[in-house]
Amino acid sequence: MTTRRLMFYFPQSETEKPIVYHLVKDYDLVVNIFRAKVTPDEFGYLVLDVSGTEEDIRRGTEFVRSFNVEVNDSQRGLTWEESRCTSCGVCIPHCPTKALHFVTPEQRTVTFDADLCIDCLSCIENCPFHACSSIFAEVVETRV
Repeated sequence: MTTRRLMFYFPQSETEKPIVYHLVKDYDLVVNIFRAKVTPDEFGYLVLDVSGTEEDIRRGTEFVRSFNVEVNDSQRGLTWEESRCTSCGVCIPHCPTKALHFVTPEQRTVTFDADLCIDCLSCIENCPFHACSSIFAEVVETRV
C-alpha cells in the first residue's frame, strides 16, 4: 500500500461533484483530507493523502482529472524562503508540528523541516516578513 499527498484545484463548475466519495467507493482508496475549500460557484481546492495500490491511485487521479480538476502531486503546498526569514520566531508558536523551529534554543535561528509540515498555513498568517508562501493562496487568488 502506498500513500501520496495530492492537491486538487477545482474549477468553478466542478465543486459540487462527489469526487472523494468515488475515490473511496470506486477506486478503493483511503482518503485523509488535510485542507479544503470547496464552495459552490467558486474555485476550490483539496489537500489530501490517498492510500492504496499504485494502480488504484493512478486510476483515481485520472478520474479526478476527467472533471478538469488540476492535480498537483508535488507533495508540498507550502514554501519557506530562508532568505526572507529574519529568525524573529513569530511563526514558531503557531506551527503545530514544529516544522518551523529554532535550530537550538541558544542559536535562535529558525529552520524549516518540510517533512513535518502539514500545510496548515498558520505560518503565512503570522510571518511579518512573508518568508512562507503557499500554492493554495496563489492558485485560488489567480483564479478569482
